[in-house]
Amino acid sequence: MIHLKSEEEIELIRQSSLLVGKTLAEVARIIDPGITTEALDRRAEEFIRDNGGKPGFKGYNGFPSTLCISINEVVVHGFPSKREVKEGDIVSVDCGVLMNGFHGDSAFTFVIGEVDASVQALVNATRESLTMGIEQAVAGNRIGDIGYAIQQYVEMRGYSVVRDLVGHGLGRNLHESPDVPNYGRRGVGHRLQSGLVLAIEPMINLGGKAVVQERDGWTIRTTDRKASAHFEHDVVVRQGKAEVLSTFEFIDEVLKSRN
Repeated sequence: MIHLKSEEEIELIRQSSLLVGKTLAEVARIIDPGITTEALDRRAEEFIRDNGGKPGFKGYNGFPSTLCISINEVVVHGFPSKREVKEGDIVSVDCGVLMNGFHGDSAFTFVIGEVDASVQALVNATRESLTMGIEQAVAGNRIGDIGYAIQQYVEMRGYSVVRDLVGHGLGRNLHESPDVPNYGRRGVGHRLQSGLVLAIEPMINLGGKAVVQERDGWTIRTTDRKASAHFEHDVVVRQGKAEVLSTFEFIDEVLKSRN
């Protein structure tokens, strides 16, 4: 069942999504070589609760933490732990918030210090591919148009799209219909209608598309152990142009001030 959202519901999703963006900016303030991923997770949970929200991921299907923190070859769903962030890492941080009955969900890949040029290019292309996908989230298009735009953009640059994990609808539930693959064919799939809220989240690999799940039942990494990047925005389908409900603005401001 696909639920179109009222303007009042969209506004509540926006508030949750903005809190996610502000939480990721708090992560941006303290993410440095030597900090543990557990410390990042503690700060995020504290910030969310201090601002009237609840961590959207904690306890979801048994997930133990506020953030999914995925380093280098880990694609998604990495557990926060005593692992320290290192110079040259890329760290994908996925965060969810539940507030006023509605979820927000966004992800950002942080570059720690100097990284290999090929990895930096992957991060840049993944973020740009998200923009390409969002541009197709307009009324009258189909789900396949979003995935096609993402896939074409990254594959033309030699990268691979993860097939096993997809974006999704968003609202009172963290994951709602429809699925939003990051690959596809134009003109195929569910027709997009105004008021549909989607979490679009390209997960793009430097090497092959194949992934494997670790024994913890959550952590997904690339089979070839090459780097993977992940960016995610919450958007509402509109006539003519999608409206982005989440934001990277707070994160970018922090990162710029730290450089």
